Amino acid sequence: MSTTTTRLDFPGLTVHRNLSRGALVEAALARDEGRLAANGALCCNTGDRTGRSPKDKFVVDSPAIHDAVDWGAVNRPISAESFAAIEAAAMRHLRGRDELFQFDGYCGADERYRLNVTIVTEEAWHGLFAATMFIGGAEDDFEADWTVINACNLDLEDWKDLGLNGPVAIVQSLEEKKVVIVGSRYAGEIKKSIFYAMNFDMPDVGVFPMHCSANVGADDATNVALFFGLSGTGKTTLSADPDRPLVGDDEHGWSADGVFNFEGGCYAKCIKLSREGEPQIWDAIRAGAVLENVVLNEEGVPDYDDGSLTENTRAAYPVSSIPGAVEPSVAGHPRNVIFLAADAYGVLPPVAKLTPQQAMYYFINGYTSKLAGTEAGVTEPQPNFSPCFGGPFLPRPPMDYARQLARRVEEHGVDVWLLNTGWTGGPYGTGERFKLPWTRAFVTAILDGSLRDLEYVTHPVFGLHMPVSAPGVPAEVLDPRGTWADGEAYDAMAAKLAGLFRANDANYQMDDAVRAAGPSVS
Repeated sequence: MSTTTTRLDFPGLTVHRNLSRGALVEAALARDEGRLAANGALCCNTGDRTGRSPKDKFVVDSPAIHDAVDWGAVNRPISAESFAAIEAAAMRHLRGRDELFQFDGYCGADERYRLNVTIVTEEAWHGLFAATMFIGGAEDDFEADWTVINACNLDLEDWKDLGLNGPVAIVQSLEEKKVVIVGSRYAGEIKKSIFYAMNFDMPDVGVFPMHCSANVGADDATNVALFFGLSGTGKTTLSADPDRPLVGDDEHGWSADGVFNFEGGCYAKCIKLSREGEPQIWDAIRAGAVLENVVLNEEGVPDYDDGSLTENTRAAYPVSSIPGAVEPSVAGHPRNVIFLAADAYGVLPPVAKLTPQQAMYYFINGYTSKLAGTEAGVTEPQPNFSPCFGGPFLPRPPMDYARQLARRVEEHGVDVWLLNTGWTGGPYGTGERFKLPWTRAFVTAILDGSLRDLEYVTHPVFGLHMPVSAPGVPAEVLDPRGTWADGEAYDAMAAKLAGLFRANDANYQMDDAVRAAGPSVS
Protein backbone atom coordinates (compact mmCIF):
# COMPACT_ATOMS: atom_id res chain seq x y z
CA MET A 1 0.00 0.00 0.00
CA SER A 2 1.38 3.39 -0.95
CA THR A 3 2.25 5.83 1.80
CA THR A 4 1.69 9.54 2.19
CA THR A 5 4.57 10.69 4.34
CA THR A 6 3.82 13.49 6.78
CA ARG A 7 6.86 15.21 8.27
CA LEU A 8 5.88 16.79 11.57
CA ASP A 9 8.22 19.56 12.59
CA PHE A 10 8.43 20.57 16.25
CA PRO A 11 11.70 22.53 16.59
CA GLY A 12 13.01 22.91 20.12
CA LEU A 13 10.43 20.53 21.60
CA THR A 14 11.01 17.20 23.26
CA VAL A 15 8.97 14.66 21.29
CA HIS A 16 8.84 11.31 23.09
CA ARG A 17 8.58 8.73 20.31
CA ASN A 18 7.31 5.23 21.06
CA LEU A 19 7.84 5.28 24.80
CA SER A 20 7.07 2.06 26.61
CA ARG A 21 3.62 1.84 28.12
CA GLY A 22 5.17 1.92 31.60
CA ALA A 23 7.08 5.11 30.79
CA LEU A 24 3.89 6.69 29.45
CA VAL A 25 2.08 5.88 32.69
CA GLU A 26 4.89 7.52 34.66
CA ALA A 27 4.79 10.59 32.41
CA ALA A 28 1.02 10.92 32.74
CA LEU A 29 1.23 10.73 36.53
CA ALA A 30 4.09 13.24 36.64
CA ARG A 31 2.04 15.62 34.49
CA ASP A 32 -1.02 15.16 36.73
CA GLU A 33 -3.09 13.81 33.88
CA GLY A 34 -4.62 11.01 35.90
CA ARG A 35 -4.58 8.87 38.99
CA LEU A 36 -3.34 5.34 39.55
CA ALA A 37 -6.17 2.99 40.48
CA ALA A 38 -5.75 0.24 43.07
CA ASN A 39 -5.72 -2.37 40.29
CA GLY A 40 -2.75 -0.62 38.63
CA ALA A 41 -4.67 1.02 35.77
CA LEU A 42 -4.22 4.69 34.93
CA CYS A 43 -7.54 6.50 35.46
CA CYS A 44 -8.16 9.74 33.51
CA ASN A 45 -11.13 12.04 33.08
CA THR A 46 -12.05 13.47 29.70
CA GLY A 47 -13.96 16.57 30.82
CA ASP A 48 -17.23 17.51 29.21
CA ARG A 49 -16.70 15.21 26.21
CA THR A 50 -17.22 11.70 27.55
CA GLY A 51 -18.21 10.13 24.22
CA ARG A 52 -17.80 10.68 20.52
CA SER A 53 -18.91 14.01 19.06
CA PRO A 54 -20.43 13.03 15.71
CA LYS A 55 -21.91 16.47 15.04
CA ASP A 56 -18.38 17.87 15.20
CA LYS A 57 -16.90 15.36 12.71
CA PHE A 58 -16.14 16.69 9.22
CA VAL A 59 -14.57 15.24 6.07
CA VAL A 60 -12.65 17.31 3.57
CA ASP A 61 -14.48 17.44 0.25
CA SER A 62 -12.13 17.33 -2.72
CA PRO A 63 -12.48 16.23 -6.35
CA ALA A 64 -10.28 13.18 -5.75
CA ILE A 65 -12.64 11.56 -3.24
CA HIS A 66 -15.97 13.36 -3.75
CA ASP A 67 -17.75 10.64 -5.73
CA ALA A 68 -16.63 7.85 -3.37
CA VAL A 69 -18.13 9.39 -0.20
CA ASP A 70 -21.73 9.11 0.98
CA TRP A 71 -22.27 12.76 1.89
CA GLY A 72 -24.96 13.56 4.43
CA ALA A 73 -25.58 13.61 8.17
CA VAL A 74 -22.61 11.29 8.88
CA ASN A 75 -20.14 12.57 6.32
CA ARG A 76 -20.34 16.34 6.63
CA PRO A 77 -18.16 18.19 4.13
CA ILE A 78 -15.63 20.85 5.02
CA SER A 79 -13.43 22.81 2.64
CA ALA A 80 -9.76 22.13 2.15
CA GLU A 81 -9.08 25.73 3.18
CA SER A 82 -10.84 25.28 6.54
CA PHE A 83 -9.04 21.99 7.13
CA ALA A 84 -5.68 23.65 6.45
CA ALA A 85 -6.52 26.45 8.89
CA ILE A 86 -7.57 23.98 11.61
CA GLU A 87 -4.44 21.91 11.06
CA ALA A 88 -2.27 25.04 11.25
CA ALA A 89 -3.97 26.09 14.49
CA ALA A 90 -3.43 22.64 15.96
CA MET A 91 0.24 22.64 14.99
CA ARG A 92 0.77 26.11 16.51
CA HIS A 93 -0.87 24.87 19.70
CA LEU A 94 1.31 21.75 19.87
CA ARG A 95 4.47 23.75 19.17
CA GLY A 96 3.64 25.82 22.23
CA ARG A 97 3.80 22.79 24.55
CA ASP A 98 6.87 21.73 26.52
CA GLU A 99 6.79 18.14 25.28
CA LEU A 100 4.78 15.91 22.98
CA PHE A 101 4.17 12.19 22.63
CA GLN A 102 4.33 10.32 19.34
CA PHE A 103 3.23 6.78 18.53
CA ASP A 104 4.26 5.07 15.31
CA GLY A 105 2.65 1.72 14.59
CA TYR A 106 0.10 -0.23 12.67
CA CYS A 107 -3.61 -0.79 12.22
CA GLY A 108 -4.16 -4.33 10.99
CA ALA A 109 -2.82 -7.62 12.36
CA ASP A 110 -2.47 -9.03 8.84
CA GLU A 111 0.73 -7.44 7.55
CA ARG A 112 -0.52 -7.59 3.96
CA TYR A 113 -3.39 -5.20 4.63
CA ARG A 114 -2.30 -2.95 7.46
CA LEU A 115 -2.04 0.84 7.59
CA ASN A 116 0.95 2.64 9.07
CA VAL A 117 -0.27 5.24 11.57
CA THR A 118 1.47 8.09 13.38
CA ILE A 119 -0.36 9.69 16.31
CA VAL A 120 0.95 12.86 17.97
CA THR A 121 -0.60 13.94 21.26
CA GLU A 122 -0.06 16.66 23.83
CA GLU A 123 -1.00 14.40 26.74
CA ALA A 124 0.94 11.32 27.74
CA TRP A 125 -2.16 9.26 28.51
CA HIS A 126 -3.39 9.70 24.93
CA GLY A 127 -0.01 8.33 23.86
CA LEU A 128 -0.61 5.38 26.18
CA PHE A 129 -4.06 4.87 24.67
CA ALA A 130 -2.58 4.82 21.16
CA ALA A 131 0.16 2.39 22.20
CA THR A 132 -2.52 0.15 23.72
CA MET A 133 -5.09 0.23 20.92
CA PHE A 134 -2.77 -0.05 17.93
CA ILE A 135 0.05 -2.46 17.06
CA GLY A 136 3.61 -1.44 17.89
CA GLY A 137 6.96 -2.50 16.52
CA ALA A 138 7.67 0.34 14.08
CA GLU A 139 11.16 0.46 12.61
CA ASP A 140 13.32 3.60 12.45
CA ASP A 141 12.53 4.09 8.76
CA PHE A 142 8.78 4.03 9.45
CA GLU A 143 6.62 6.18 7.16
CA ALA A 144 2.97 6.85 7.93
CA ASP A 145 0.00 6.12 5.72
CA TRP A 146 -2.19 8.08 8.14
CA THR A 147 -1.34 10.79 10.68
CA VAL A 148 -3.46 11.88 13.66
CA ILE A 149 -2.72 15.28 15.22
CA ASN A 150 -4.43 15.51 18.61
CA ALA A 151 -4.63 19.04 20.05
CA CYS A 152 -7.15 18.10 22.71
CA ASN A 153 -6.75 21.26 24.80
CA LEU A 154 -6.98 23.78 21.98
CA ASP A 155 -9.94 26.14 22.13
CA LEU A 156 -10.79 27.25 18.60
CA GLU A 157 -12.17 30.76 18.97
CA ASP A 158 -12.85 31.27 15.26
CA TRP A 159 -14.83 28.06 14.80
CA LYS A 160 -17.78 29.81 13.15
CA ASP A 161 -15.56 31.24 10.43
CA LEU A 162 -14.15 27.77 9.80
CA GLY A 163 -17.58 26.23 9.18
CA LEU A 164 -17.67 24.23 12.41
CA ASN A 165 -20.54 23.70 14.85
CA GLY A 166 -18.47 24.62 17.90
CA PRO A 167 -14.94 24.74 19.31
CA VAL A 168 -14.62 20.95 19.18
CA ALA A 169 -13.62 19.49 15.83
CA ILE A 170 -12.64 16.12 14.41
CA VAL A 171 -11.67 16.80 10.81
CA GLN A 172 -10.38 14.17 8.41
CA SER A 173 -8.82 14.39 4.97
CA LEU A 174 -9.18 11.16 3.00
CA GLU A 175 -6.94 12.56 0.29
CA GLU A 176 -4.12 13.86 2.50
CA LYS A 177 -4.65 10.96 4.97
CA LYS A 178 -4.66 13.17 8.04
CA VAL A 179 -6.90 13.60 11.06
CA VAL A 180 -6.93 16.68 13.29
CA ILE A 181 -8.66 16.44 16.69
CA VAL A 182 -9.31 19.69 18.53
CA GLY A 183 -10.97 20.34 21.87
CA SER A 184 -11.95 16.80 22.91
CA ARG A 185 -10.02 14.66 25.39
CA TYR A 186 -12.19 11.60 24.69
CA ALA A 187 -9.65 9.02 23.54
CA GLY A 188 -12.17 7.12 21.43
CA GLU A 189 -11.93 9.84 18.78
CA ILE A 190 -8.37 8.64 18.04
CA LYS A 191 -9.44 5.04 17.62
CA LYS A 192 -12.53 5.70 15.54
CA SER A 193 -10.82 8.14 13.17
CA ILE A 194 -8.43 5.38 12.11
CA PHE A 195 -11.32 2.90 11.83
CA TYR A 196 -12.96 5.42 9.50
CA ALA A 197 -9.73 5.44 7.48
CA MET A 198 -9.77 1.64 7.28
CA ASN A 199 -13.37 1.69 6.10
CA PHE A 200 -12.31 3.92 3.23
CA ASP A 201 -9.01 2.29 2.30
CA MET A 202 -9.60 -1.44 2.81
CA PRO A 203 -12.24 -2.09 0.11
CA ASP A 204 -9.70 -0.94 -2.47
CA VAL A 205 -7.45 -3.89 -1.52
CA GLY A 206 -10.23 -6.48 -1.38
CA VAL A 207 -10.87 -6.37 2.37
CA PHE A 208 -14.35 -6.01 3.87
CA PRO A 209 -14.01 -3.75 6.97
CA MET A 210 -16.39 -4.62 9.82
CA HIS A 211 -17.57 -3.13 13.12
CA CYS A 212 -17.55 -6.43 14.95
CA SER A 213 -15.76 -8.59 17.49
CA ALA A 214 -14.44 -12.08 16.75
CA ASN A 215 -13.43 -15.27 18.53
CA VAL A 216 -12.63 -18.88 17.63
CA GLY A 217 -13.28 -22.33 19.03
CA ALA A 218 -10.74 -23.53 21.58
CA ASP A 219 -10.57 -26.98 19.99
CA ASP A 220 -11.60 -25.99 16.48
CA ALA A 221 -9.85 -23.00 14.93
CA THR A 222 -12.25 -23.18 11.97
CA ASN A 223 -15.20 -22.32 14.26
CA VAL A 224 -14.86 -18.55 13.88
CA ALA A 225 -17.67 -16.24 15.01
CA LEU A 226 -18.30 -12.55 14.30
CA PHE A 227 -20.42 -10.29 16.53
CA PHE A 228 -21.70 -7.13 14.84
CA GLY A 229 -23.15 -4.26 16.84
CA LEU A 230 -22.84 -0.65 17.86
CA SER A 231 -20.99 0.38 21.01
CA GLY A 232 -22.64 -0.95 24.14
CA THR A 233 -24.60 -3.79 22.52
CA GLY A 234 -22.31 -6.59 23.72
CA LYS A 235 -19.52 -7.08 21.17
CA THR A 236 -16.76 -6.97 23.76
CA THR A 237 -18.68 -8.80 26.48
CA LEU A 238 -19.83 -11.72 24.33
CA SER A 239 -16.54 -12.21 22.51
CA ALA A 240 -14.63 -12.35 25.82
CA ASP A 241 -15.46 -16.01 26.39
CA PRO A 242 -13.16 -18.18 28.56
CA ASP A 243 -13.95 -21.14 26.30
CA ARG A 244 -13.16 -19.36 23.03
CA PRO A 245 -9.89 -17.55 22.24
CA LEU A 246 -10.40 -13.88 21.38
CA VAL A 247 -9.35 -12.48 18.00
CA GLY A 248 -10.51 -8.92 18.73
CA ASP A 249 -13.31 -6.95 20.33
CA ASP A 250 -14.40 -4.22 17.90
CA GLU A 251 -12.87 -3.81 14.42
CA HIS A 252 -11.93 -6.46 11.85
CA GLY A 253 -11.27 -7.04 8.19
CA TRP A 254 -12.47 -10.00 6.12
CA SER A 255 -10.08 -10.82 3.30
CA ALA A 256 -9.89 -13.70 0.83
CA ASP A 257 -7.99 -15.64 3.51
CA GLY A 258 -10.20 -14.98 6.55
CA VAL A 259 -10.65 -12.35 9.24
CA PHE A 260 -8.08 -10.26 11.08
CA ASN A 261 -8.16 -7.73 13.88
CA PHE A 262 -7.48 -4.12 13.00
CA GLU A 263 -6.31 -3.32 16.53
CA GLY A 264 -3.88 -4.39 19.20
CA GLY A 265 -6.16 -3.53 22.11
CA CYS A 266 -9.70 -3.67 23.46
CA TYR A 267 -11.85 -0.69 24.41
CA ALA A 268 -14.56 -2.01 26.69
CA LYS A 269 -17.49 -0.25 28.30
CA CYS A 270 -17.19 -0.93 32.01
CA ILE A 271 -20.31 0.56 33.57
CA LYS A 272 -21.73 -2.09 35.94
CA LEU A 273 -18.66 -4.26 35.34
CA SER A 274 -18.33 -7.14 37.78
CA ARG A 275 -15.89 -9.98 38.23
CA GLU A 276 -18.78 -12.44 38.25
CA GLY A 277 -20.34 -11.20 35.01
CA GLU A 278 -17.22 -10.46 32.94
CA PRO A 279 -14.18 -12.03 34.64
CA GLN A 280 -11.84 -11.75 31.65
CA ILE A 281 -12.41 -8.02 31.24
CA TRP A 282 -12.22 -7.45 35.02
CA ASP A 283 -8.82 -9.16 35.20
CA ALA A 284 -7.53 -7.41 32.05
CA ILE A 285 -7.86 -4.01 33.75
CA ARG A 286 -4.50 -3.89 35.51
CA ALA A 287 -1.13 -2.13 35.32
CA GLY A 288 -0.74 -0.48 31.93
CA ALA A 289 -4.47 -0.33 31.20
CA VAL A 290 -6.33 2.96 30.82
CA LEU A 291 -9.59 3.78 32.59
CA GLU A 292 -11.71 6.65 31.27
CA ASN A 293 -14.12 8.54 33.52
CA VAL A 294 -14.31 5.77 36.11
CA VAL A 295 -14.91 7.02 39.64
CA LEU A 296 -12.29 5.92 42.20
CA ASN A 297 -12.82 5.90 45.96
CA GLU A 298 -10.27 7.30 48.43
CA GLU A 299 -8.28 4.07 48.27
CA GLY A 300 -8.24 4.16 44.47
CA VAL A 301 -10.68 1.26 44.04
CA PRO A 302 -12.82 1.68 40.90
CA ASP A 303 -16.56 1.96 41.43
CA TYR A 304 -17.85 0.57 38.17
CA ASP A 305 -21.46 1.11 39.26
CA ASP A 306 -20.94 4.88 39.49
CA GLY A 307 -22.08 6.59 36.30
CA SER A 308 -21.99 10.11 37.72
CA LEU A 309 -19.38 11.23 35.16
CA THR A 310 -20.89 9.25 32.30
CA GLU A 311 -22.55 5.93 31.52
CA ASN A 312 -19.83 5.54 28.90
CA THR A 313 -17.02 4.60 31.29
CA ARG A 314 -14.28 2.80 29.38
CA ALA A 315 -11.25 0.58 29.81
CA ALA A 316 -8.48 0.18 27.23
CA TYR A 317 -6.13 -2.80 27.52
CA PRO A 318 -4.06 -4.98 25.17
CA VAL A 319 -5.76 -7.92 23.46
CA SER A 320 -3.00 -10.03 25.00
CA SER A 321 -4.41 -9.25 28.46
CA ILE A 322 -7.26 -11.65 27.66
CA PRO A 323 -6.04 -15.18 28.49
CA GLY A 324 -5.54 -17.34 25.43
CA ALA A 325 -6.14 -14.53 22.93
CA VAL A 326 -5.13 -15.38 19.36
CA GLU A 327 -1.69 -13.97 18.50
CA PRO A 328 -1.28 -12.62 15.91
CA SER A 329 -4.96 -11.69 15.74
CA VAL A 330 -5.85 -13.51 12.54
CA ALA A 331 -8.30 -16.35 11.90
CA GLY A 332 -10.08 -18.20 9.11
CA HIS A 333 -13.48 -17.55 7.58
CA PRO A 334 -16.39 -17.33 10.02
CA ARG A 335 -18.93 -20.10 10.46
CA ASN A 336 -21.47 -17.88 12.25
CA VAL A 337 -22.26 -14.16 12.08
CA ILE A 338 -24.34 -12.66 14.90
CA PHE A 339 -26.06 -9.27 14.68
CA LEU A 340 -26.50 -7.67 18.12
CA ALA A 341 -29.49 -5.38 18.57
CA ALA A 342 -30.23 -3.79 21.94
CA ASP A 343 -33.93 -3.27 21.22
CA ALA A 344 -35.26 -0.50 23.48
CA TYR A 345 -38.83 -1.21 22.36
CA GLY A 346 -38.77 -4.74 23.83
CA VAL A 347 -40.26 -6.11 20.60
CA LEU A 348 -37.64 -8.30 18.90
CA PRO A 349 -37.21 -11.94 19.97
CA PRO A 350 -34.09 -12.74 22.00
CA VAL A 351 -32.67 -14.86 19.17
CA ALA A 352 -33.64 -15.57 15.57
CA LYS A 353 -32.10 -17.40 12.63
CA LEU A 354 -32.01 -15.29 9.46
CA THR A 355 -32.50 -16.29 5.86
CA PRO A 356 -29.92 -14.90 3.40
CA GLN A 357 -32.39 -12.19 2.39
CA GLN A 358 -33.13 -11.31 6.02
CA ALA A 359 -29.41 -11.16 6.73
CA MET A 360 -29.01 -8.56 4.00
CA TYR A 361 -32.07 -6.62 5.18
CA TYR A 362 -31.13 -6.44 8.85
CA PHE A 363 -27.50 -5.63 8.07
CA ILE A 364 -28.48 -2.73 5.82
CA ASN A 365 -30.86 -1.34 8.45
CA GLY A 366 -28.54 -2.00 11.40
CA TYR A 367 -31.23 -1.57 14.04
CA THR A 368 -30.24 -1.18 17.66
CA SER A 369 -30.64 1.40 20.40
CA LYS A 370 -28.14 4.17 20.87
CA LEU A 371 -27.05 3.57 24.47
CA ALA A 372 -26.38 6.17 27.13
CA GLY A 373 -23.01 7.92 26.96
CA THR A 374 -21.71 6.54 23.66
CA GLU A 375 -22.31 9.96 22.10
CA ALA A 376 -22.46 13.41 23.60
CA GLY A 377 -25.99 14.24 24.79
CA VAL A 378 -27.33 10.67 24.85
CA THR A 379 -28.51 9.95 28.40
CA GLU A 380 -30.96 7.07 27.85
CA PRO A 381 -31.45 4.45 25.11
CA GLN A 382 -32.83 5.79 21.84
CA PRO A 383 -34.03 3.61 18.95
CA ASN A 384 -31.47 3.94 16.20
CA PHE A 385 -30.86 2.65 12.70
CA SER A 386 -27.18 2.55 11.85
CA PRO A 387 -26.37 0.92 8.50
CA CYS A 388 -24.08 -2.08 8.70
CA PHE A 389 -24.03 -1.65 12.51
CA GLY A 390 -21.42 1.05 12.02
CA GLY A 391 -22.98 4.00 10.23
CA PRO A 392 -20.93 6.71 12.00
CA PHE A 393 -17.73 5.15 10.64
CA LEU A 394 -18.68 4.55 6.99
CA PRO A 395 -17.35 7.02 4.43
CA ARG A 396 -18.68 5.00 1.49
CA PRO A 397 -22.37 4.28 0.72
CA PRO A 398 -23.72 1.60 3.11
CA MET A 399 -24.84 -0.64 0.24
CA ASP A 400 -21.18 -1.02 -0.78
CA TYR A 401 -20.45 -2.72 2.55
CA ALA A 402 -23.71 -4.68 2.61
CA ARG A 403 -22.92 -6.24 -0.76
CA GLN A 404 -19.49 -7.27 0.52
CA LEU A 405 -21.09 -9.08 3.47
CA ALA A 406 -23.68 -10.82 1.31
CA ARG A 407 -21.02 -12.05 -1.11
CA ARG A 408 -18.84 -13.50 1.64
CA VAL A 409 -21.76 -15.11 3.51
CA GLU A 410 -22.81 -16.85 0.29
CA GLU A 411 -19.26 -17.90 -0.65
CA HIS A 412 -18.55 -19.49 2.73
CA GLY A 413 -21.98 -20.84 3.71
CA VAL A 414 -22.18 -18.72 6.87
CA ASP A 415 -25.17 -18.88 9.23
CA VAL A 416 -26.46 -15.45 10.29
CA TRP A 417 -28.36 -14.74 13.51
CA LEU A 418 -30.10 -11.79 15.14
CA LEU A 419 -29.55 -11.58 18.90
CA ASN A 420 -31.52 -9.07 20.99
CA THR A 421 -29.42 -7.88 23.92
CA GLY A 422 -32.02 -5.24 24.80
CA TRP A 423 -35.33 -5.34 26.65
CA THR A 424 -38.02 -7.95 27.31
CA GLY A 425 -41.41 -7.76 28.97
CA GLY A 426 -41.89 -4.18 27.81
CA PRO A 427 -39.92 -1.24 26.44
CA TYR A 428 -37.10 0.58 28.20
CA GLY A 429 -38.48 1.96 31.47
CA THR A 430 -41.12 -0.79 31.80
CA GLY A 431 -39.47 -4.06 30.88
CA GLU A 432 -36.08 -5.37 31.90
CA ARG A 433 -32.92 -6.03 29.98
CA PHE A 434 -32.25 -9.63 28.95
CA LYS A 435 -30.16 -11.44 31.52
CA LEU A 436 -26.55 -11.85 30.41
CA PRO A 437 -26.48 -15.60 31.27
CA TRP A 438 -29.40 -16.12 28.86
CA THR A 439 -27.63 -14.20 26.11
CA ARG A 440 -24.47 -16.22 26.69
CA ALA A 441 -26.51 -19.43 26.54
CA PHE A 442 -27.89 -18.41 23.13
CA VAL A 443 -24.37 -17.69 21.88
CA THR A 444 -23.10 -21.05 23.13
CA ALA A 445 -25.96 -22.87 21.42
CA ILE A 446 -25.32 -21.01 18.16
CA LEU A 447 -21.61 -21.73 18.15
CA ASP A 448 -21.79 -25.39 19.17
CA GLY A 449 -24.48 -26.00 16.55
CA SER A 450 -27.20 -27.08 18.96
CA LEU A 451 -29.52 -24.18 18.03
CA ARG A 452 -29.22 -24.72 14.30
CA ASP A 453 -31.67 -27.57 13.75
CA LEU A 454 -34.27 -27.01 16.47
CA GLU A 455 -37.97 -26.37 15.85
CA TYR A 456 -38.71 -22.77 14.85
CA VAL A 457 -41.82 -20.62 14.59
CA THR A 458 -42.20 -17.43 12.55
CA HIS A 459 -42.83 -14.04 14.12
CA PRO A 460 -46.11 -12.71 12.67
CA VAL A 461 -44.82 -9.17 12.09
CA PHE A 462 -41.08 -9.44 11.55
CA GLY A 463 -41.01 -12.86 9.86
CA LEU A 464 -38.07 -13.86 12.08
CA HIS A 465 -37.55 -17.55 12.81
CA MET A 466 -37.68 -18.04 16.60
CA PRO A 467 -36.71 -21.32 18.33
CA VAL A 468 -39.42 -22.83 20.52
CA SER A 469 -36.74 -24.02 22.95
CA ALA A 470 -33.11 -23.24 23.66
CA PRO A 471 -30.59 -24.83 26.03
CA GLY A 472 -30.27 -22.97 29.32
CA VAL A 473 -33.02 -20.42 28.62
CA PRO A 474 -36.64 -20.48 29.88
CA ALA A 475 -38.98 -21.26 26.99
CA GLU A 476 -41.38 -18.50 28.04
CA VAL A 477 -38.94 -15.73 27.06
CA LEU A 478 -38.40 -16.97 23.49
CA ASP A 479 -41.62 -15.43 22.12
CA PRO A 480 -41.45 -11.73 23.04
CA ARG A 481 -45.23 -11.17 22.98
CA GLY A 482 -45.69 -13.65 25.80
CA THR A 483 -43.35 -11.69 28.08
CA TRP A 484 -45.58 -8.60 28.03
CA ALA A 485 -48.41 -8.26 30.54
CA ASP A 486 -50.58 -6.71 27.81
CA GLY A 487 -50.45 -8.55 24.49
CA GLU A 488 -52.29 -5.79 22.62
CA ALA A 489 -49.76 -3.25 23.86
CA TYR A 490 -47.03 -5.50 22.44
CA ASP A 491 -48.82 -5.68 19.09
CA ALA A 492 -49.04 -1.89 18.94
CA MET A 493 -45.36 -1.50 19.76
CA ALA A 494 -44.38 -4.18 17.22
CA ALA A 495 -46.39 -2.35 14.56
CA LYS A 496 -44.67 0.90 15.50
CA LEU A 497 -41.20 -0.59 15.18
CA ALA A 498 -42.13 -2.31 11.91
CA GLY A 499 -43.19 1.07 10.55
CA LEU A 500 -39.87 2.57 11.59
CA PHE A 501 -38.04 -0.22 9.74
CA ARG A 502 -40.04 0.42 6.59
CA ALA A 503 -39.48 4.15 6.79
CA ASN A 504 -35.76 3.54 7.16
CA ASP A 505 -35.37 0.92 4.43
CA ALA A 506 -36.83 3.42 1.95
CA ASN A 507 -33.43 5.14 2.11
CA TYR A 508 -31.72 2.24 0.34
CA GLN A 509 -31.92 0.59 -3.06
CA MET A 510 -32.57 -3.09 -2.36
CA ASP A 511 -33.48 -6.08 -4.45
CA ASP A 512 -37.16 -6.92 -4.17
CA ALA A 513 -36.40 -10.18 -2.33
CA VAL A 514 -34.32 -8.34 0.27
CA ARG A 515 -36.97 -5.69 0.87
CA ALA A 516 -39.64 -8.38 1.14
CA ALA A 517 -37.62 -9.97 3.97
CA GLY A 518 -38.43 -7.04 6.24
CA PRO A 519 -41.40 -6.71 8.62
CA SER A 520 -45.06 -6.56 7.64
CA VAL A 521 -46.89 -3.28 8.07
CA SER A 522 -50.67 -3.43 8.31
